[in-house]
Amino acid sequence: SVLPSPARPGLPDRFRMFRSCEWEVLERSLNILQASDFYWGPLSVGEAHAKLQREPVGTYLVRDSSQGNCLFSLSVRMPTGPVSLRISFQEGYFRLKNWFSDCVVQLLELVVAGTRNNPLHFDEMGGTPLV
Repeated sequence: SVLPSPARPGLPDRFRMFRSCEWEVLERSLNILQASDFYWGPLSVGEAHAKLQREPVGTYLVRDSSQGNCLFSLSVRMPTGPVSLRISFQEGYFRLKNWFSDCVVQLLELVVAGTRNNPLHFDEMGGTPLV
């Protein structure tokens, strides 16, 4: 499930400097992400986890990362409680574990499809696989 977002935020102004080709990728991806129902913008990890705590396992949202070297975080309600995973942006691609794409939404689609047969394991999840 997806935890629907509140009103759509504007483009974040906290991003580091990017080459023009990276900015084009980021801006296009942000526009697509902002049109989704699961982008919450500048939501803290505590706020994200509090919202997800009341939701069914598997519910997720994407928010701006509070970590300076990451742009976005994926927060997911797991059986053991909410966890947040950083989505990195390197050389024009968004990355989560072994998956990458030039669009955050497409990256999430790849992860959802890929974890059906091969669950992800992150240290942050205490050994619980992400499916």
